[in-house]
Amino acid sequence: MDTPKQNHHETVFKGIGASPGIAIGRAFFLDKYKVKIPQRRLTGQEIDYETTRFKKAVSEAENQINKLVAGLPEELGSHSGIFKSHLMILRDRMLYDQVLKLIPEEKINAEWAISKAVDHVRTLFNQIRDQYIRERVKDLDYVAERVLGIMAGHSAVELGDIKEPVIVVAHDLSPADTVRIKPSKILAFLTDMGSRTSHTAIIARSLGIPAVVSLENITSEVFSGERLVVDGLTGEVILAPDDDILGLYKKKQTCYVRYRDDIISSSHLPAVTRDGLEIKIKANIEIADEIQSARANGADGIGLLRTEYLYLSRKELPSEEDLFAAYKDTLTSMAPCPVTIRTLDIGGDKFASSISFGEELNPALGLRAIRLCLKEPWLFRTQLRAILRASAYGQIKILFPLISGRQEILEAKRHLNEVKNELGAQGIAFDEQIRLGIMIEVPTAVMIADILARDVDFFSIGTNDLIQYSLAIDRVNEHVAYMYEPLHPGILRMINQAVESAHKAGIEVAMCGEMAGEPLYIPILVGMGIDELSMNAISIPRVKRLIRQCDMAPCAGLVKELLDLPGAREVEIALSAFFHERFPEERWLDPGLCQETRTLG
Repeated sequence: MDTPKQNHHETVFKGIGASPGIAIGRAFFLDKYKVKIPQRRLTGQEIDYETTRFKKAVSEAENQINKLVAGLPEELGSHSGIFKSHLMILRDRMLYDQVLKLIPEEKINAEWAISKAVDHVRTLFNQIRDQYIRERVKDLDYVAERVLGIMAGHSAVELGDIKEPVIVVAHDLSPADTVRIKPSKILAFLTDMGSRTSHTAIIARSLGIPAVVSLENITSEVFSGERLVVDGLTGEVILAPDDDILGLYKKKQTCYVRYRDDIISSSHLPAVTRDGLEIKIKANIEIADEIQSARANGADGIGLLRTEYLYLSRKELPSEEDLFAAYKDTLTSMAPCPVTIRTLDIGGDKFASSISFGEELNPALGLRAIRLCLKEPWLFRTQLRAILRASAYGQIKILFPLISGRQEILEAKRHLNEVKNELGAQGIAFDEQIRLGIMIEVPTAVMIADILARDVDFFSIGTNDLIQYSLAIDRVNEHVAYMYEPLHPGILRMINQAVESAHKAGIEVAMCGEMAGEPLYIPILVGMGIDELSMNAISIPRVKRLIRQCDMAPCAGLVKELLDLPGAREVEIALSAFFHERFPEERWLDPGLCQETRTLG
């Protein structure tokens, strides 16, 4: 979080805008009691008692979650999968079995065993490349906190009991907290923790409640009853705003509501530039709960279906039937729109029950993604069989991640062809012409993109990792994250080179990283001629609207200009000037608001 800025009487905090919108109201400080973990060594006679305590607490947690699911309001019914995953975590071998093992082996009390089991899993999850998947460790925390609270005799905090409209301020909120929120009473929420990809943020967006997360210490700065302005668009929170600031944000609130209604009403129109270039706009999703949001926001399909959660949310590896059912459900729910399925994109070290490799010094650069799948072909082929079988029910494309050279493509295609032959011999239907693509997220893949394009049907540029690997930046490392520069001229040149190589080979190119959903970058992506953009569903209406206001010629001219600039700062200045000149109606995004020019700070 940025250091708070003083502006006369008000204080401005900067976090991450997790759900868009403007809220003005009084703070309600949610002091969720953090369970203290007692640590005791047991005598032999106490082991059975502690084991029974833990089992009873897990059973009670299951009862609580089942009641919660049964009481979900209709508009949140599609999010029941979040809590079903919590039920699976309760009995997962990495939590349940491990706790039952630790209690007798180390002769420690149940709470201490839970804490040790959770810490171990958190260490494993932190090695995962994909931020979305890495965030799922939060679900384990929520489950563990529920069990610990039951063992400590604490009753759950009910946000549904709030009677007056407030802005909730909390260290963190679980999905169970969030689904109890009544939009008529909760104007917004702020948390010290969290990210755009947390389940809590997803639910907030589906409810249309503004949210700012990752504020780090907002709970130590704000007290109940204090007036706040929350800007879920920019991630700013203003404490004790003066009358001028209040007036400014009331206007911004009006502008945003008008704009939001306008873009949502046209979100199902195609994204076609004024001079006739159509760009497909699709959604990135992880779980079935997100399909409803993708359809509601006008997605032309699923551009990236991550499959890792199916492997991380259960005791054992998913079977072919498990995978097939999940893929088929996604496909039929999105029909007739296409779905692109990315094959498994995690490392094997201890993340799945039947896979175990040694510790790696740098897991992000180790045995991961396509490398793991080629080393363990039984794992890969199980997934390929499920994908191919599901392809009989609609349009599926297969996407291989972390490709760094041609040999990986050839080996992956060999396995795919062998699986096709197996299914054919068994008389099992599948799409014989299923399209195959690779993710461009490794610098070497860009350098030989013209060669790689000969063996596949499409590219999908994963900007998150391409930027990270190219700039040698760990974007979750607070000491170097500021150097994560999507507008670095070198990054733009690499993206442009990949697009040109794809088009020269006659194949399409998509982008599925965070750059795809960032409004400011749309003129660049249009100017480069990218065929498809895939993003968080909430970003789709606005991106479609911007594309419909673009012309190819000036955007292409902008790209040519930006590629010759020396640094990210110069690129940002030139791009911002172009953006605000071409899209004046977007001025409501700025703190200056509409026709105002005042800037905070």
